[in-house]
Amino acid sequence: MLIAIDIRRVRDFGPGTYTRNLVEQLSRLDTENRYLLAGTEDDAAEVGLLPENFQYLILQRSEGPRGDLELAWRLEREKVNLCHTTFLYAPWVLPQRYIITVHDTAAYLSGTNGTTLPETVRFLRTRQVLRRASRILAVSTATSRDLIAQFGLRPEKIQIVYNAVDKQLQETPSEKMIEQVLRRYSIEDPYLLYAGNARSHKNLPRLIEAFALVKDELRDHATFQNLKLIIIGDEISDHPELRHAVIKSRRQQDVRFLGHVSPAQLGAFYERATAFIFPSLHEGFGLPPLEAMAHGAPVLSSNVSSLPEVLGDAALLVNPGKVFDISHGILHLLLDDELRTTLIERGRRQVKKFSWEESVKTILQVYRETV
Repeated sequence: MLIAIDIRRVRDFGPGTYTRNLVEQLSRLDTENRYLLAGTEDDAAEVGLLPENFQYLILQRSEGPRGDLELAWRLEREKVNLCHTTFLYAPWVLPQRYIITVHDTAAYLSGTNGTTLPETVRFLRTRQVLRRASRILAVSTATSRDLIAQFGLRPEKIQIVYNAVDKQLQETPSEKMIEQVLRRYSIEDPYLLYAGNARSHKNLPRLIEAFALVKDELRDHATFQNLKLIIIGDEISDHPELRHAVIKSRRQQDVRFLGHVSPAQLGAFYERATAFIFPSLHEGFGLPPLEAMAHGAPVLSSNVSSLPEVLGDAALLVNPGKVFDISHGILHLLLDDELRTTLIERGRRQVKKFSWEESVKTILQVYRETV
């Protein structure tokens, strides 16, 4: 088979992790089929060198109508048997069979009710793309349920294939590396950590409000009176509502936005975090809590969407819609040493339940069945 993989989101936060690990495992497991990785020169540089049965199909444009036409024309010229899009998007004009990986459906929760015309058009376009796909890979049972409920898809069309921790974040950084990272960002106090993007369903304003309540409770605590909240991911300049939430909480000196960091730096932050807090309202899978568990950080997360499915009993789960539930959970996690020890041990076991190798073996079987 000649299989094309759309790598145009390889530099993004979630789909990028998925795409890199998919390609790496395929390069180890499959020497029979040939692969074309379709993306721009920057996308190709992100992936790097691969075996001889992998080649790059360099596109001049990324997404958009012209990029879609270029992709479809190039794939048809190469006589590709199957195209795998690693994010929820596909050109309408693709002549080949294609499969789509869906990481979450947060952008489509409202469906066609009460949205603007462009949002309605996007929803209808996405529904058509999903219905035309030969197979759909959902990263959790929760995402599969969302696809069926929101887009009316047939359950038998969906294959559940779990994510796993990125190889770059499985290794424990050295003490020297950790100290260098913390010194670079002038971090000396204990801190709670959040990592991920800052989209509205990530619930960061409530996290900031809950943190302010925690600070009030711990203002005289010997260990945690100088506790900080560190948020890694998007730049705060892109999200004025978060700046407003921090100002409203009156904790400007205690909440820090570090923007994007490298995987090695992120591993260092996970290692020294007092706790990892992830109160998301909706997740297709939820990789950051698993990454934190791999580094021995106790985790507080949400009791909704895919998070109970992925985290099991290895995290303290709270109602993400209630600020007091989040703040109470954080206090419990900070002050109960027995709970912290239990969650750290369970977390390391939970991470081992997910494997990129096993997931990509399943994807390979889907390729064969589809073609």
